[in-house]
Amino acid sequence: MNITPAAELAQRIDRFQALLKDHELDGAFILQNADLFYFSGTIQQGVLYLPADGEPLYMVRKEFSRAKVESGLKNIVAIRGFRDLRQCLADFGHPLPEKAGMELDVVPVALYQRLCANFPKCRMTDVTPLIREVRAIKSEFEIAAMRVAAAMVDKIFLQAREVIRSGKTDMEVVAELEFTARRLGHQGITRMRSFNSEIFMGQFMSGADAGVPSSADTPLGGPGLNPYVGRGSGWKKIAPGEPILFDFTGTAEGYLSDMTRIFCIGGLDDDLLRAYDDMVAVQQLMKQTARPGCKWGEVYEVCCELARRQGHGEHFMGAPGAQVSFIGHGIGLEIDEYPFIAKGFMDYELRKNMTFAFEPKVVFPGRGALGIENSFCVTEDGVEALTFSDEQLVVI
Repeated sequence: MNITPAAELAQRIDRFQALLKDHELDGAFILQNADLFYFSGTIQQGVLYLPADGEPLYMVRKEFSRAKVESGLKNIVAIRGFRDLRQCLADFGHPLPEKAGMELDVVPVALYQRLCANFPKCRMTDVTPLIREVRAIKSEFEIAAMRVAAAMVDKIFLQAREVIRSGKTDMEVVAELEFTARRLGHQGITRMRSFNSEIFMGQFMSGADAGVPSSADTPLGGPGLNPYVGRGSGWKKIAPGEPILFDFTGTAEGYLSDMTRIFCIGGLDDDLLRAYDDMVAVQQLMKQTARPGCKWGEVYEVCCELARRQGHGEHFMGAPGAQVSFIGHGIGLEIDEYPFIAKGFMDYELRKNMTFAFEPKVVFPGRGALGIENSFCVTEDGVEALTFSDEQLVVI
């Protein structure tokens, strides 16, 4: 088990504390798993108090012993519940905050109310935008982990070449790929921040099943195994002459890389081959456009315009009527971080060391889906692909 270095945690906290001061906040109460891990190096249940000045205080209900081992923070204390928070702050020299932040995009209302009841004179505000801003800029430590995750997803992709066969069901193949992923050390969980958003280690769907829409805010759906899940692989059998979509994550130390490739058995119709080439061209345009200072929304609009000129307006980023308004999503500890290459984000600029997955896709109901996806890191003068698997459409 690798531990996030204390120096790495310190520089993250320093950046966040600077934003707290800029927004005149006394501190922030952190409860969500991904944010806890980012600032503490563990996800043990409790409350992490990040003051605008001074040492953080991690107040752990369960499991204190693991928090002491896994976290590089200096001040970690066991608590029974929220009723202990005030005394803990006092014990470590922290004045009770008058204005503090919480992750109001994800903390349940009941939990918010319970915590606020212990600080009746504190005005709580949403601190999520500040957390997202800090987490969007990756350190060399984080980028290195994402490169390892990219190597993992390449190995899963290579295994897909070996197990995709006509007559197998999508579920049989995805089970083999998930088995491979776990043997390689995949953490088995792909975290998302958005409410009611869930995702597997990856998606694998063939032919018409890849064109089935779902409730998920993603370009692809899939029938799933039952209405309770309602997305992903089903029991359809793979057949020659149809697109086969492989969309998987790799993981390392909690960090993700995301990649999509297309397979087929025997070949595809010319219009489908052209659609795949068109999506590769959209990716190439993004690579030529994206650089520090570029607006997230501008990259989106430029790429959407190319897709429209290619004739894919009705099928780009989802089946007709089920299209999503993004082409790229930030990636790191979660798969829906900043930046969003999406409609309307005209006040947000790309910055060096932001990381995002870019996934131009077209969906044809009754026939399938095609596209490409790679994870990228913003450099000083452009973007660098972190995922590196062969981008040629694979014919088996």
